[in-house]
Amino acid sequence: MKAIILSAGQGKRLLPLTAELPKCLLPIQEKPLIEWQIDELGKCGVRKIRVVTGYRADKVKRMLEERYASDEIVTLYNDAYASTDNLVSCWTASCEMDEDFIILNGDTLFEAAVLKRLLDSPVRPVTVAVNQKARYDADDMKVSLDGGRLVKIGKTLVPEEVHAESIGMILFRGKGPMLFCQALEKALADPASGKKWYLSVIDEMARRMPVWTCTVNGLRWCEVDYRADIAQAVRVTAVCTDPEQDAGANCRLRKATSV
Repeated sequence: MKAIILSAGQGKRLLPLTAELPKCLLPIQEKPLIEWQIDELGKCGVRKIRVVTGYRADKVKRMLEERYASDEIVTLYNDAYASTDNLVSCWTASCEMDEDFIILNGDTLFEAAVLKRLLDSPVRPVTVAVNQKARYDADDMKVSLDGGRLVKIGKTLVPEEVHAESIGMILFRGKGPMLFCQALEKALADPASGKKWYLSVIDEMARRMPVWTCTVNGLRWCEVDYRADIAQAVRVTAVCTDPEQDAGANCRLRKATSV
């Protein structure tokens, strides 16, 4: 199992905190956001990690090399990060979509139990992790469902269609990686693709084939888009801090001498 983390963006909505740092290096409880992600992935046995970088890619690569074994974690540079959205970041990593993998937004923090629930879900080509709540705002990546099957996904769904929100974590298994790569390639033929989210590809796939969901209600996760989100990020990472579990999960990832 492989994880692909989309971390090319600066995170301008977090300025001035991200003036010199990409969003993925934003410190949460004195630890970079991406480090929390990698450590929770490790707790679930996911150690092959590919990180798509862009803004201040040099800083991301340096931090990863300092903290982790370089043969486990590889960076992939999206040279068009400043003028495109994350569909292009996805395509940058398409060469790594050669086995079962998880795609993870670079601003999604989660406890390991979230990923474990997704990994324990029925084996299907595409499974989107979703959360349900009482109200959804304009910035939520909203989802329309037919039972457990995803029908539509997007920020502009009308309230009557909305049943959940995507948390920014998708699992591809079996034929899923191949089908997703084919859909990405098709989407890139559109001149407007540079300004699209990769979830527009999932929306298109759902019109042609079953795309399933896994509900993670009650588990800890959050997106870090604004400075106001940092307090929630601290609460999420507080439940991730278990020294004994961290040591066992990451012993094969971390270098013997940490910095």
